[in-house]
Amino acid sequence: MKHVAVPVADQAAIAEAAAVLEEGGLVAFPTETVYGLGADAENPDAVARIYEAKGRPHDHPVIVHVAPGADLDYWTTDVPRQARQLVQAFWPGPLTLILKRHPQIPDAVSAGQDTVGIRCPSHPVAVALLQAFKGGKGGVAAPSANKFGNVSPTTARHVRDEFGLDAHDDGDLNGEDACSAAPLSVVLEGGSSEVGIESTIVDMSRLATHGPVLLRPGHISAQQIADVIGMTPAAPDQAAPRASGTLESHYAPRTPVTMLDAAALRTTLGDLHLKGVKVALITHTLPPLVSAQRRLPDAPAGYAYGLYAALRDMDQTGSDLILVETPPPDDAWLGVNDRLRRSVFGSAGVIDAMLQK
Repeated sequence: MKHVAVPVADQAAIAEAAAVLEEGGLVAFPTETVYGLGADAENPDAVARIYEAKGRPHDHPVIVHVAPGADLDYWTTDVPRQARQLVQAFWPGPLTLILKRHPQIPDAVSAGQDTVGIRCPSHPVAVALLQAFKGGKGGVAAPSANKFGNVSPTTARHVRDEFGLDAHDDGDLNGEDACSAAPLSVVLEGGSSEVGIESTIVDMSRLATHGPVLLRPGHISAQQIADVIGMTPAAPDQAAPRASGTLESHYAPRTPVTMLDAAALRTTLGDLHLKGVKVALITHTLPPLVSAQRRLPDAPAGYAYGLYAALRDMDQTGSDLILVETPPPDDAWLGVNDRLRRSVFGSAGVIDAMLQK
């Protein structure tokens, strides 16, 4: 594996990563949302390597990343007018559109569905990579660069830690070695992801029958989408396409996580202390209460930016439990609350169990 610190002007490093993709290898690269684990979207064997490296269920689709100005008609059979309006308004940026997949696009990226998720990221390193790969006409399938279900990475260090990679190992990137020597050939450095949570996903594949459907909330809100197309996205229905990052349990550290409001959190913290339970704390309003504590900004954008790094840091403290102060229920916090709800899934009853020991 090679770790490559990439200034945008370093076209040699970008070209090297693009060559690895064309050879069927995997490249981790920064986007404005989180770091992605990328492969050639039109190479089913390469896409399969993503699933293998992540331990990802094969019925869970991935998102195809394309360069600015990409021809959507190459990837899809139907791009509604409203979808093009959203592209005009929000690309490059943290918005994924679900559209009807063109038959020439392998179904490996869509987990066998007749739809495909597409987005154009805005991070300059991601843009440079996508423009270099196949002359800007290719697509890079890229879920988050972490083991499936774990906390998404927002720095290159998170990626290396997740896959146990040595940043100083300059392994051979040529030919089969790029694909077989390690699950991941190159990690491109791009600093901390600016948004910090995954893209908003909107299903535009059933517009005539269901209208737009918000499959995953994110930095771009339902109201912003409605302002552009004059239609408010509906909640997911049972027939909606499967989409990346929408399983009930997701974005979870190894340490159990649970959420409480500020008042209940203070009381519970005292009870757990009496039981000898070591607690790590993530808050947005409370003063220091325990040694392992991270206070995030009391605003949704700043909170989202620091959330995954905070979960990873608290996961490394050796605590028995991570307590999170419940964020506000406002629409502006919908993306943050969605990620936290999935990260605490399966931890119901963990506090009671600890207090009864």
